[in-house]
Amino acid sequence: MSRVTTKLDDYQDRFDNIRLTRDDEGILLVQLHTEGGDIVWGLRPHEEVAACWDYIARDLDNRVVIITGTNETFIHLESISGEENMAAPDAWWRIHNVGKRLILSQLDIEVPVIAAVNGHATVHAEQALIADIVISAEEALWADRPHYPAGLVPGDGVQIIFPLLMGLNRGRYFLLTGQKLTAAEAKEYGLVSEVLPRGQVVERAYEIARQLLQAPNLVLRSSRNLLTHELRRMFNEGLGYGLAIEGLAGVEYLTQIGGEIHLDHD
Repeated sequence: MSRVTTKLDDYQDRFDNIRLTRDDEGILLVQLHTEGGDIVWGLRPHEEVAACWDYIARDLDNRVVIITGTNETFIHLESISGEENMAAPDAWWRIHNVGKRLILSQLDIEVPVIAAVNGHATVHAEQALIADIVISAEEALWADRPHYPAGLVPGDGVQIIFPLLMGLNRGRYFLLTGQKLTAAEAKEYGLVSEVLPRGQVVERAYEIARQLLQAPNLVLRSSRNLLTHELRRMFNEGLGYGLAIEGLAGVEYLTQIGGEIHLDHD
């Protein structure tokens, strides 16, 4: 995709699973959903979110970005069924390609990103955790359900961000055992900075966003670039390798289960 600048009109109505709203101050709200309800993650949302971050990064009218979910979950449900043979090498190449952009394109955004986690963050929780500021609903659970507990290698970036934030041993325990953390525990472990009732997380994100906007534009953008520099280095070095290992180990397992993944409420 060409790295020319974009305008909100270029991408606001482009995505089925993302609602985009920007106010007069330049605060862009990115709301994940499926048909207006809790998002059900799959190949389509995977590709849409990755592409959306790229558009957002190239839109110079965005001054702060807030990502949140819909209803009672951030990302908790997943269904990959009938879209393509997930055990096929070409499918994993596509996942490998999009999986890198899903994280690296968010880190390419040159303004502060705030995650207003409105509910369970158990699928692609890294989409919240690589934000600059993470606010969690007190009702939220934090986990990594789609990988080791489901028979897959945790290689799509969770192997980097969880040990980084929690500490190496806590992070490895978390990923290998399927540990579930309450929002209070997630704060204690360093994953989130504030815990509030669900109905207050987006409002609080806007409060913080307006506080950040008090800085001059160059300070705003330069601070984001500086504070994500180490994250970009780590993901550039380890993300592609992790996705390759996940795909290599996953082909046999996905062949056995027919290439379909379903994660429902539990």
